[in-house]
Amino acid sequence: MVAHLEEIEEVTDGADKQLKIEKGLEEIEDRWKTFTFAFREWKNRNIQILLGTVGVMEELEEAQMNLQAYLTMRHVAPFRERAQELLQTLSDASDTLERWLKVQMMWCSLESVFTGGDIAKQMPMEAKKFGKIDKEWAKVMGKAYETQIVVECCANEVLRAALPMMYSELEKCQKSLEGYLEQKRNKFPRFYFVSNPGLLIILSQGSDPLSMNDHYEKVFDAISYVEHSRKDKTIIERMHGDGGQGHEVIPFSTPVRAVGNIEDW
Repeated sequence: MVAHLEEIEEVTDGADKQLKIEKGLEEIEDRWKTFTFAFREWKNRNIQILLGTVGVMEELEEAQMNLQAYLTMRHVAPFRERAQELLQTLSDASDTLERWLKVQMMWCSLESVFTGGDIAKQMPMEAKKFGKIDKEWAKVMGKAYETQIVVECCANEVLRAALPMMYSELEKCQKSLEGYLEQKRNKFPRFYFVSNPGLLIILSQGSDPLSMNDHYEKVFDAISYVEHSRKDKTIIERMHGDGGQGHEVIPFSTPVRAVGNIEDW
């Protein structure tokens, strides 16, 4: 036995390393069999969206790095196929989640624009296109909410097939919206001083002239708000400068009628 001590130590050392690899694989497998997404409801519409995905992405990356490290070890041979399959599963989940989050981000930014309000009325074709995507999004998110488990959700073939189509269609809606905003800015150049999100809020509330009082300071220098007729809210009678108490108040010689598209009045 003493004569074979070196060989025995090599065998036991190899067994210890294989046991460590096996336990590491079991830990990763057990973790991703039960690891679930967090969700929250979007604007009381009974549509769920993914929440806290940064942590999920980080854990996916860490698990893949550990698996890649195992696959470089000499003693991984008995577990190589198992480790490769698990790595592929997590890699596919990571890629799907990345596409999923891109679609979610775009859907969230466009949802309030195209599901109601003045902009949807002025862009009926895009609103109709978004409506179809909205239904598809609600469907895939409903299924994900039922499943919850990260790897299972990301392996869903319906979701994986739908994401590229939804992203492409949402991108078209986004480009149409950017063109729409550019037209509004060309017609009323002071809108160039307002960010895209700010301008979307202004345009989406254009049918209510009183709502513009929250935004005059973004569009004009030294104008805080305007005063509407008590009898008719569509008639603007005077404007108020900034500066708090004692600020300048300027009555219009001819009252402005706030009717129609906001960039016109």
